[in-house]
Amino acid sequence: MIEDQRHLISPNRKEDDDRHWESIRPRTLEEYIGQNKIKMQLKIFLQAVNQRNEALDHVLFYGPPGLGKTTLALILGRELGVRVESTSGPALEHPGDIAAILTNLERRDILFIDEIHRLNRVVEEKLYPAMEDYRMDLVMGQGPAARVLPLELSPFTLVGATTRFGAISSPMRDRFGIICRLQFYSPGELIAVLNRSAGIMGISLLPEGAAEIAGRARGTPRIANRLLKRVRDFAQVQGNGQVTGKIADRALTEMEIDGEGLDSMDRSLLIVLAENYGGGPVGIETLAAALSEDKDTIEDVYEPFLIQQGFLQRTPRGRVLTPKSYDHLHMSLPESMKSSELPF
Repeated sequence: MIEDQRHLISPNRKEDDDRHWESIRPRTLEEYIGQNKIKMQLKIFLQAVNQRNEALDHVLFYGPPGLGKTTLALILGRELGVRVESTSGPALEHPGDIAAILTNLERRDILFIDEIHRLNRVVEEKLYPAMEDYRMDLVMGQGPAARVLPLELSPFTLVGATTRFGAISSPMRDRFGIICRLQFYSPGELIAVLNRSAGIMGISLLPEGAAEIAGRARGTPRIANRLLKRVRDFAQVQGNGQVTGKIADRALTEMEIDGEGLDSMDRSLLIVLAENYGGGPVGIETLAAALSEDKDTIEDVYEPFLIQQGFLQRTPRGRVLTPKSYDHLHMSLPESMKSSELPF
């Protein structure tokens, strides 16, 4: 698969996404589509703190990439009428980095840290008193001449986002008062997302075209919007500009995205498991070596969707294919799966 196609189906954010996403990014909870339980809870929390004129409790959003964690963080700022200072875990290398940001925050402002699970441990420990008591101690000098300079901080809200909830240390997790897990979107919710985006971008999107794209977008709004833009190109060049079901199917097939939303890498993973390892179980290191792919990429990008859709199971002994995978690949079930003693 060429790089552009890998980009299309990847839920991770890319630079060109940032250039185009701002125009269609929801700005309020009313505009935000999906994650209804989370929205309902946030509306109550926001209304309560606005009535008390207090800072919102610290918030942690977690779940697969592309589901709207950053968007929700920015919406919180607009709903509270405060500034949102954005950074990422890898960017905060030294305690002084976080101190400089925190001291510039005003009352009720939001500090948004993406990929918070990648925070430097020393920086993370500096955040503990800041989150609990709105204070920070800076050590000035070295050796016997060193002294501690206490800094009083304005009440603020830390909003963290992560795709790896388990990678966040227990002391950090315990300091978040609001923890929200974002779920994959249903096809109906993705259709609503696509219709909204098409209206903003001036794309003529027919219902069957929206349904075709939604069915192949891996339950992820970021991927759905990305595919919509590419299908629009096919509609413009090979059609009359309207995104019909036929045009969408032709475009997505050309981009090697099948009816279940699987791309060539997904299918390669399933085929390797089926043909080389009899359906599993097989360890992630072995699978990564067989695919010439990074282990973290398999775990973070490919596996969540395959597991959620029932193509793959993760067991203590390794990864195992399900009968659904064999059916999708038009391959015969191995004898071990036909018997009552399945390998998983």
